[in-house]
Amino acid sequence: MAQITLKDLAHSYFANPKNDADFALKQMDHVWQDGGAYALLGASGCGKTTLLNIISGLVRPSQGRVLFGDRDVTDAGTAARNIAQVFQFPVVYDTMTVRENLAFPLRNRGMDPAYIKARVAAIAATIGMEATLNRKARGLTADAKQKISLGRGMVREDVNAILFDEPLTVIDPHMKWELRTQLKQLHREFGHTMIYVTHDQTEALTFADKVVVMYDGRVVQMGTPEELFETPAHTFVGYFIGSPGMNLLDATVSGQTAVVQGIELPLGDAYGLQQGRIQIGIRPEYCELSATDGLPIRINRVEDVGRHRIIRGEVAGSVLNVIAPEGAAIGADMTRVRFAPGRVNVYSDDWRVQGGPI
Repeated sequence: MAQITLKDLAHSYFANPKNDADFALKQMDHVWQDGGAYALLGASGCGKTTLLNIISGLVRPSQGRVLFGDRDVTDAGTAARNIAQVFQFPVVYDTMTVRENLAFPLRNRGMDPAYIKARVAAIAATIGMEATLNRKARGLTADAKQKISLGRGMVREDVNAILFDEPLTVIDPHMKWELRTQLKQLHREFGHTMIYVTHDQTEALTFADKVVVMYDGRVVQMGTPEELFETPAHTFVGYFIGSPGMNLLDATVSGQTAVVQGIELPLGDAYGLQQGRIQIGIRPEYCELSATDGLPIRINRVEDVGRHRIIRGEVAGSVLNVIAPEGAAIGADMTRVRFAPGRVNVYSDDWRVQGGPI
């Protein structure tokens, strides 16, 4: 196992990048703690897989260094980094049995046969394939083959890190939750450094201790699921995390007050006069319809999703969603929306501004 350090790292697929836009990964410095469970989360094309491939050694960065512990592995190949990697689509040996596929990484390293047998049995139980151990991989379904890939990535106990590149894409939806839970259990049991790439926020938030959110080639926030939800460091994090995502409204902010369309709204912290494009962000969970105070809202529709209702509306020309508990009254006179002051975030040019005591 190893702490992974990225120093002054950046990457471009152009031979002579001329500006920021030419870089698939913008300059970054990060430390991934030994034994941590991380998820790389972001939309397609944001740089997640490029970053994972740099950590694994499949891609050499255009600039900067990669360290495993104190060892500089920037120029080291994948094998020399002693990592396991599971890809988006299954990579298995069709002519081998499931048992032989799972055992291959251990046999390749000359492990004791008794240990191999025990370890394969344990991993087969984890991925639910005990009954098919003696079957050839050829002819198995795509999700069964991907479970073999997952098992082969997890079978070694001596790796520095296990890297997963959207590994549950082809897995049956009913199996996804179970496999994520089992991956989490394996992490607790063996303490491997795990990095899991996904565009699915549910996968990221249920798997990882810390989620690394990427946007346009940058890491915009690394934090716990609670931190990403309550205090998104960037408006993209607020938008991308949550269902629906954070509401954002243009505003002016000074002191402990925000002003939207001439209406003053109290804030939970105090701020200096902010410059640039100023927005306030509020989760739908912390909005409430009112008949008496708040911002005027035009309600377009109400969606009942069982546990709660989502009110889809507009405020000051911007989309605004409100989550109301199941059974809460939504009267025709409730044409205003108010916010919980302590839950309002302030953003300047998309980056969160830290408030101070009132």
